[in-house]
Formats: sequence, C-alpha cells, structure tokens
Amino acid sequence: MIDLDQTFVHQTPTHSHTIKWTRLGSPDSPPVVFIHGTPWSCIEWQTLAASLTSRYCVYLYDHPGFGKSPAPQRISDLNNDSNTMVDLDPSLVLRAEASAALFRKWDFSEPPAVFAHDNGGLVSLRLLLHHNIQFASLCLIDVVALSRTEDIPFFKLVAGNEQVFSAIPPHLIEGFVHSYIKTAAFKPLAPEDEEALCKPWLSTGSQGPKRFLQEMVQAHYRDVSDVEKEYGRAGKLVPIKVVWGKDDFWIPATTAGKLATALGAEEVVLIEEAGHLIQYDQPSRLAVEVSLWLEKNKA
Repeated sequence: MIDLDQTFVHQTPTHSHTIKWTRLGSPDSPPVVFIHGTPWSCIEWQTLAASLTSRYCVYLYDHPGFGKSPAPQRISDLNNDSNTMVDLDPSLVLRAEASAALFRKWDFSEPPAVFAHDNGGLVSLRLLLHHNIQFASLCLIDVVALSRTEDIPFFKLVAGNEQVFSAIPPHLIEGFVHSYIKTAAFKPLAPEDEEALCKPWLSTGSQGPKRFLQEMVQAHYRDVSDVEKEYGRAGKLVPIKVVWGKDDFWIPATTAGKLATALGAEEVVLIEEAGHLIQYDQPSRLAVEVSLWLEKNKA
C-alpha cells in the first residue's frame, strides 16, 4: 500500500481543501501525475505507478473527500446557517481548483505526463483549459468528460430520494457500495482489491457511507457544458490519447471515439475484456499502453 505521506492545504474564500499526496521515484526523472475519479482514490493507480518509478517521478494524490484526504470544509459565512447549506460541486470546479493549486505547489521543472480516470478526466481537462496547467501529454482512461445523454438509474434514484437513503442504516448502504463497485469491473475483483476500493466508504472508513451517497447525488447533477465547448482547443495544446475498456458497463466504449473527436486526440485504444476498472481487469495491457505513450511523448 502506497503511503500518502505529504499534506497540502488549499483555501478559497468559501472552502478549505486538504489533500494527501506522495511522490515516488527520483525528483530528477520526468514527472508523471495520476488523477483518480469517483468513487475511487489513488489506490487504483498504485500498481501501475510503482512500475514506473525506476524511470519517472510519479505523483499520486487523493482528491478532498476521497481515500485519505478529508472532505472539503466550508468556511462559514456569518450571514448563513452552515448546517442547512448543501455543498455540491457537480461541475467539479472546486475539485479542479484544488488540483491546480497542488500542481503549482509541485513546481515541476518540466510539464508532467498526466493520466486520468473516470471524472478525473474532467478535472484534467479543466486544469488544461481553465487553469492553464501545462502537460507534456494527456492520457484519458474511461473518463467522464462528455455531457450525459441519459440518467444513470442509480444516480437518479439516490438524488431523487436522498432523505430516504440517508435514513437507511449504514451497514445496508455498505451493501450498495460493494454492489456498485463490483459493476465497474468486467472480471470479478480479487477480494482484497474489492475491500480496498470499498474501505473508505464503509462505516469504519475515512469517508463513510454518507459521503458515498453525497457523491452519487453530485454525479447525478453533473454539468460539463462550460468546459465541453472548449474541447476543440485541447488537442492543439497537448498530445492526447484515449483508452477505453471495450466492456465498460458504466460508460459505453462508443464514448471513446466521440470524446477523441471532440478533443482532437491522436490515438484511441479499446481494450478487450476490460470494464471501467481497466487497472484491475487488464493491468498488463494498460501498462503497455501507458509505457508506449510515455515513450512516444518523451522530451
């Protein structure tokens, strides 16, 4: 298990974000950053990251409210009752702002190669297009980045019945967590992997079942319209590769081509017998695609 032994705090006029992170490999090696999505943490990258440390300086972090990083805290306004205020970040603007601050804190000697999964893809595109963070290259792996054309039933169910779900005993919500995460993989997850992915959202975990439900509600209200209209600039700023599990139950593989066209990506790769969690379904094949991409775009 990789230890996130560093802490970064970013404050805005409204929120305080604490991010746990770490760096692996020699600081003199080319930088590589992995960005996780929902409901994951950087644990999804640990095997792949460890394999690169002899040649690259690898950066891993947990978004605020995921894995080892505590949830964002609202800086109370004296004119408002903070107990009645619901903080949703459906466009991931706040998450991207915190990530941008972290990237600047790292002060890379050269632009990093960035790999993003799930809605980490949306965060990475905001970093590139709205925060002017320079990348050496960008690889998007089964990402959430396009406007949704239909509601995902589970998101809609939770968002429409939030009070009902909030009243369900935590141990029953934990059953939802396990069932939901299992559907992300094409192959059965190893028991230890399933447990590690679910652990933050359990009653004894760092986030808990209530935070899991909040993320489901937020996912239902996702809005990418402000940044999606700028996707045409992305491929002109940085080389982009799109990798997708051909058997992704969460986001159909047909999305890969649509996203690649919108971004002006150089490559699109579909991986057989892989679902949304390619890192677990096809780790060796993904490692090959990552290595080829890094080699192709090395300085």
